Amino acid sequence: MSWAMTNQTESGDSAALRSSSEILCSNLSKGLHAAAQPLTILRAGLGIGLASPLSFAELRELAASSYIEVERVCGLFDYLQQLVIVASSKPSLKAAPILRLVADAADGVYVLFENGGLTLSSTMPDTFDPVLIDKVRTLRALSSVLLIVHGLSRARDTVELIVSSSPPKSIRIVVRNLNLYLDELSEEASLGMALAEANIRSQQAGFSWELRPFSVQIEFPTEQIAPCH
Repeated sequence: MSWAMTNQTESGDSAALRSSSEILCSNLSKGLHAAAQPLTILRAGLGIGLASPLSFAELRELAASSYIEVERVCGLFDYLQQLVIVASSKPSLKAAPILRLVADAADGVYVLFENGGLTLSSTMPDTFDPVLIDKVRTLRALSSVLLIVHGLSRARDTVELIVSSSPPKSIRIVVRNLNLYLDELSEEASLGMALAEANIRSQQAGFSWELRPFSVQIEFPTEQIAPCH
């Protein structure tokens, strides 16, 4: 009986590891596939430049277009690197004021939203008990989600950032644009969402999102609330 219970536990752990590994491999595969396109464009453009003499204007045009593709490749590989780091390291969970962290994320993108003609509307309770979180991973996830929805939204759209508590003591963070309906995300945005999800789920918190309308929900469970003393 004891052997059977131990074996069952090991099987459950193995299944969880396989699931996490499969998700990571899937994301890495998507990232490598996305990087193949700009690399192909770079190879073709540079091949043409080497095969035939180009005028100064043509060289400038080639350099400009190559720079764009190089930046895209660098961005994609940065996502891949961060996904591996999150998957291969443990979060540093400490009691932290979640409302301050959300406010910091909003402050970090406020000027970007304002310059783009977007409204970032924040709704939060006055106080909330500290939550056991990895501050760095949580802030990165929130900032990434806000940057993604900024890139997808149009001028005069309103992006809502809502923090609410649910009985008995869970906390929910929602980022949404009720005017934004999408069929799919770009490869870069999809990887950005995958990284945000990995950062949150590595803390045993919940992460879900929808495209119609665009909405992201992060939820820290009851046991991660650290009561004030």
